[in-house]
Amino acid sequence: MPPGPPLAPAGGLPTDPPPGLPPGLTLVATPIGNLDDLSARALAALRGADAVLCEDTRVTSKLLARHGISATLWPLHDHNEEARLPDLVARLHNGARLALVSDAGTPLVSDPGYRLVRAVIAAGLAVHAIPGANAAVMALTLSGLPPHPFLFLGFLPARTGPRQAELARLKAMEQAGLSATLIFYEAPHRAAETLAALATALGPDRPAALARELTKRFEEVRRGTLATLLEGALADPPRGEVVLLAGPPPADAHGTASLDEALLAAMGSMSLRDAAAVVAVGHGLPRKSVYARALELAAQNPRAD
Repeated sequence: MPPGPPLAPAGGLPTDPPPGLPPGLTLVATPIGNLDDLSARALAALRGADAVLCEDTRVTSKLLARHGISATLWPLHDHNEEARLPDLVARLHNGARLALVSDAGTPLVSDPGYRLVRAVIAAGLAVHAIPGANAAVMALTLSGLPPHPFLFLGFLPARTGPRQAELARLKAMEQAGLSATLIFYEAPHRAAETLAALATALGPDRPAALARELTKRFEEVRRGTLATLLEGALADPPRGEVVLLAGPPPADAHGTASLDEALLAAMGSMSLRDAAAVVAVGHGLPRKSVYARALELAAQNPRAD
């Protein structure tokens, strides 16, 4: 993508810093639905930015118009982020104040921006953040499931094979000792399909929740088991963006598994080294000794590795 327009006329950037926004890159969380959920600091940052980097200028322009903000908008998404890095880092070196937003929620969380943040940090430049809405955390607090620990996994693969492989890896981690509430994002048209996959991999009786349209007029949280949520999604397909949550496994689900059983289960879907690391944490054992045992099992069971 060609470079954006110059940030200031010839002679450099303004000498007086815009109020509320220091030089550097500022990550600004935006509403996940209700456009009024924008903090005073976020408003000041967006007003004071030399340019606002956003996934879709059409989406961000509606938010800014709602709050009477006029700002220069530059698109930054998965398809152009890598190409924009040199220009953006150079502008930051010259004292630019750039704000980064996603279409909704906290930047970088299942959204673009990670490569830019890494490049800015590597260049020794400042990165700031203004917190705000996050759909995963809001859904967790409303779900009735254990709030911590939790594991946010974003979107599962859309294709059946890779999705099954990812869920098999999670199941192996649980067998090795992982006990956490799992959080996924999903498109509404795939909600039932993903619930079916979760029920197959984790068990139909696993406590779960489905949250949709968070902060909007038709906000809804469905609670039950994976099986009952699947029935509901088939009978009444959810609309709007969806967050799926699965509670941790029963307390005895992995406590009775021997070290060898846990290793063999983990090695079925992970590398030997990763399996040993996960099982070592789950069983509270030294990683080196668990890795040594994993090598022995791999020699006895060639297909396990």
